[in-house]
Amino acid sequence: MFGFDLSPEQKQLRELARQVAVEVYAPLAADWDLNRTPLPHDELKRLADLGFLGITTPEEYGGHGGSLLDALIVQEEIAKENRQAAFHVFESNVGPCRVLEFFGTEEQKKEYLPKVATGDLEMAIGISEPDAGSAATDMKTRARIEGDEIVINGNKRWISNGGASSHYLVYCRLNDEPGSKGIGAVIVPADAPGVSFGATEKLMGFRGIPSADIYFDDVRVPIGDLVVEAGGFSKLFGVFAIERLGNATMSLALAQAALDRTRRYVEERHQFGRPLIEFQNVQMTVATMAMQVEASRLLIYRAAVNAGAGLPNSYETSLAKCYANEMAKVVTDLGMQMHGGNGYTEEYGLERLHRDSHGWAIAGGTPAIQRVRIAADMFGRNFNQRPAEAIIK
Repeated sequence: MFGFDLSPEQKQLRELARQVAVEVYAPLAADWDLNRTPLPHDELKRLADLGFLGITTPEEYGGHGGSLLDALIVQEEIAKENRQAAFHVFESNVGPCRVLEFFGTEEQKKEYLPKVATGDLEMAIGISEPDAGSAATDMKTRARIEGDEIVINGNKRWISNGGASSHYLVYCRLNDEPGSKGIGAVIVPADAPGVSFGATEKLMGFRGIPSADIYFDDVRVPIGDLVVEAGGFSKLFGVFAIERLGNATMSLALAQAALDRTRRYVEERHQFGRPLIEFQNVQMTVATMAMQVEASRLLIYRAAVNAGAGLPNSYETSLAKCYANEMAKVVTDLGMQMHGGNGYTEEYGLERLHRDSHGWAIAGGTPAIQRVRIAADMFGRNFNQRPAEAIIK
């Protein structure tokens, strides 16, 4: 039996995040979305000063040493109002810097983690490539060791905050071993010679969260910036489970925002001489929305609480992400329907919630991939998705 309630400290943290979200970021959200405005630097520093960028960072590296759930609580409240601001809470607390926390050297932790917490450094993750999306182990970006340097060549695609972050944790091949056996990770500064960026993608949602290709042309970084050596792909994806819970929380926030707006609307809006909520069909719809939102929150909280200070369980994480991603698309769509024609306008913000919901369902491993992972964990074995002839080769 799983029961859960927030501690008094977590409730205070949630109230602070909610206040900042409503008073500071909600008024800016529509304009930032319309103009695809990235989070201004002074707003990044505001989040840092509030302590929101170092919630999970250990105290010895300038953070607060809080739990994963603490970070997700803050992220949800801000994401309900403004995804651009919430993304940076997401990236700093559940993103690639957590790989450094778990597997980085002491020098790497001292160099990078305090700067993430203060907003002086942003680190994005580079996994996907033009021909390696869901099949991540097909990646071709290579890194070779030459003396005390690592030389990187290749191309990464679909990099959230690409072109805007100061540093990137790049997953790459460090030897000729097939599949995941040769994959490790290296920190690459955005201003390293040989690093260049493609044009910013114009996406359906995620507006104001830059996404761009990264190109590496004989990029040289110190060998001290090698975080995970060849063969450490399973370690990398173990930490990636944390990011997937952050992804699920973004979906949860979108659905909760749609439910909150719909609840207000059906009480205020009158048709045929009475409030919309007086109609049984509306009652059934909002009840369905509420059930799905609450079920999603419990799946996310279970995985976060059970993780403790370690890594989340793969099965619980995949369940939470898959359900939340699909739930958000359904609930935001139902919210649009409950708003009628108003739901199809930009004024009420429902269409923005729905657009963003599709993006989070793609990022970090699609629901289809999560289902494969769920089945693998259920049966205690991996299911190879490749044709037999490809496996033989």
